[in-house]
Amino acid sequence: MSPQVAVVTGANRGIGRAIAVAFAAAGYTVAAGARDPADLAEVIIEAEKAGGVAVPVACDVRNEASVAAMAAGAEELGPVDAVVANAGVAGPTAPLHEITLEEWRDTLATDLDGVFLTFRAFIPALIRRRAGSLIAISSMTGKRPLHGRTPYAAAKMGVIGLVRTLAVELGPYDVRVNAVCPGYVTGPRMEVVVRRQAAVRGITEEEARAEVTRNSPLGRLVEAGDVAAACLFLASDRSAAVTGEDLNVTAGVVMY
Repeated sequence: MSPQVAVVTGANRGIGRAIAVAFAAAGYTVAAGARDPADLAEVIIEAEKAGGVAVPVACDVRNEASVAAMAAGAEELGPVDAVVANAGVAGPTAPLHEITLEEWRDTLATDLDGVFLTFRAFIPALIRRRAGSLIAISSMTGKRPLHGRTPYAAAKMGVIGLVRTLAVELGPYDVRVNAVCPGYVTGPRMEVVVRRQAAVRGITEEEARAEVTRNSPLGRLVEAGDVAAACLFLASDRSAAVTGEDLNVTAGVVMY
């Protein structure tokens, strides 16, 4: 029996890295995508230490040809069972009238167009097999405001709309489509968010950081592994009746 194959874009750091390693540890052969495959060296080592296999694949999700080449490379590993469209950028933190068109377009090109291109590349094969799970990483910012982050919020809300509509399209083929909406995830990117929020709102970094946990009923941040566990659930048969959902992993900050 051939191993299950999962694709994870933006697998070189943060949430994507945790997702790739978690899938490898769960027995999937993982096609780990990043713009520069050299950035994936540590992910490959972590996957091996976890007892699994991850294969580096070059992929710029903003580029149609690059995504098509990534999909072809992934399918050489075997029929793809799960695709996690995780690659994304934070985008600018500024009032909308100070954001350039280039900044707006770059954010949406990566965070929304990238999901469209990634999913589109694998859909024909999933339809033929009448099986598979597509998972997009959205954000709680796609459900509630975050000061100064209009391009990011628009893209992440767009991902939720894409997922719900695609779930309707692919349901007749037994292909499921879901989104995961992480909250504030620990790590270097979180520190950048705190610093930028403090600057744009005129508060201290300590005040911005305190807001993060104060709004959580659990009183904590989200770990990248929490998000990875949600993705594994949505890829597995345990979620066989789940499609079109946007699953919050926010430590309770968002409950809708």
